[in-house]
Amino acid sequence: MTDLAPHELRILVAVGKERGFSAAAGALGMTQSAVSHSVRASERKLGAVLFDRGRAGATPTAAGERALAHARRVLRLLEVMGAEVRGVADGTGGTLAGPLRIAAFRSAALHLLPGVLERLAARHPEILPEVRIVREVGRGTAGEVMDGRADLGVATIGTTSPVPPQLVGGVLVEEGYALVHPAGHPSPRSLPLVDWTENCTSYTRAWWAEQDWLPSATVEAEDDGAVLSMVSSGFGMAVMPELSLIGAPPSVQITDLGPERPTRSVGYVTTPELARSLAVRALIRELRASVR
Repeated sequence: MTDLAPHELRILVAVGKERGFSAAAGALGMTQSAVSHSVRASERKLGAVLFDRGRAGATPTAAGERALAHARRVLRLLEVMGAEVRGVADGTGGTLAGPLRIAAFRSAALHLLPGVLERLAARHPEILPEVRIVREVGRGTAGEVMDGRADLGVATIGTTSPVPPQLVGGVLVEEGYALVHPAGHPSPRSLPLVDWTENCTSYTRAWWAEQDWLPSATVEAEDDGAVLSMVSSGFGMAVMPELSLIGAPPSVQITDLGPERPTRSVGYVTTPELARSLAVRALIRELRASVR
């Protein structure tokens, strides 16, 4: 049995965050030797080297990254346990209070979360949402949850990016894609195609490959906002999901792609443990209500 105390986990997390023993010691109000001693003791208990030491500081090894993910999740569960137990003990039945960490991709953070958080705050004013915008590429928002940096991630879910086996989640909405082009352009399909990296993780590629009129993207922008700006200025056309098109300017025209249009599933992911916590359950209820 691995016997690491909470203070040892906090030291590991601090070293991982600060990327150095001295910086972690400063953040924790400890001496560097005490931090180094604690990390060495944790490494002995776990039977693995957790950090590569060098002039550049301390870089987590592969084993260290896994240990940090578990450490963050354990510490977060201890926080949740304290808040919920105190709520039961004081007779409130479990007052929802404290931080609620959310990772979301850009369009969800801009257009889905504001209304959700407004209603959540009205019902549970002591919850303090912390939203981080995370690019939905690679491990995306699900990776933030697995690594213990977020309690819940708003994610794209589907056959090419299913809910990871370590997490639980569900689909909130199936959003369609549309052709977006400069308003009034006589031949929008003749324009260059503008795309962005996150769009590559959607489930449009097979559909795109079947469209003879749709060229390969010749311009890749940083995010969907930049794509929309380029289209608005007459630079090109794009195929974009509905969330990205909320509040589109009148200088762009949105054309339906028909019943065979591509779609993507937007949902949520969390850990099995946090899925049972009061705050995450309340957030999921508001997310589901927002798309009814």
